[in-house]
Amino acid sequence: VQLQASGGGLVQDGGSLRLSCAASGIMVSNNYMYWDRQTPGKQREFVARIAPEDNIDYADSVKGRFTISRDNTKNSVYLQMNSLKSEDTAVYYCRAWNPAWSDPYWGQGTLVTVSS
Repeated sequence: VQLQASGGGLVQDGGSLRLSCAASGIMVSNNYMYWDRQTPGKQREFVARIAPEDNIDYADSVKGRFTISRDNTKNSVYLQMNSLKSEDTAVYYCRAWNPAWSDPYWGQGTLVTVSS
């Protein structure tokens, strides 16, 4: 299983970025797909989730600004991030999980830097 995250970069406060996570070895449509993020010295935190039945959840800190979506034809998951703030600066990780697995799968992370 591989999860290839991309799309990070440097953006100004209030700007937008779109992260992509291309999966291989699993079908994003059949599993719970997440975006998490981590800043130095802090624990990795949940950002957004899309379930196989299309239920979607967000962390309170990103509600109304971020949108998670899935393209089954490309076997990919996306995170559209709008109205970015400096506190959104982090390495963003794609994660896949299924109740049948003992552990989740993680991608390598993509760095998002928001300058004020």
